[in-house]
Amino acid sequence: MRKTFGTGSVWEQTLGYSRAVQVDNTLFISATAASGPDGIVGDDFYSQTKYILEKLGAVLADAGFAYEDVVQSKLYLTDISKWEDAGRAHGEVFGEIRPTLSLVHVLPFLDPEMLVEIELVAQKSA
Repeated sequence: MRKTFGTGSVWEQTLGYSRAVQVDNTLFISATAASGPDGIVGDDFYSQTKYILEKLGAVLADAGFAYEDVVQSKLYLTDISKWEDAGRAHGEVFGEIRPTLSLVHVLPFLDPEMLVEIELVAQKSA
């Protein structure tokens, strides 16, 4: 079974991607930034990470998953020296769940106000 989830963003249609794709018991969520209705939310690594994780919680819930189902997390940071700030926000959500984690240093995103993007993989027990 394959099911796609979208947000209605024009970028999803233009670039040909989905916010999330569920294949059987696994949910793959595209890299997500701290973009809100009025632009980027937060001006530091902690606040952007916290906001992104809240957004991702909603994506998980819409697909019938929860934070506890997350098995892999990837944080893309434009300044790797700020890993502790992003990591603190990540730990507040995943401290007891403990999915695998990658911290990846990247060049600036298309919008220079974006400091962090996060992608997740979640899996339910069969």
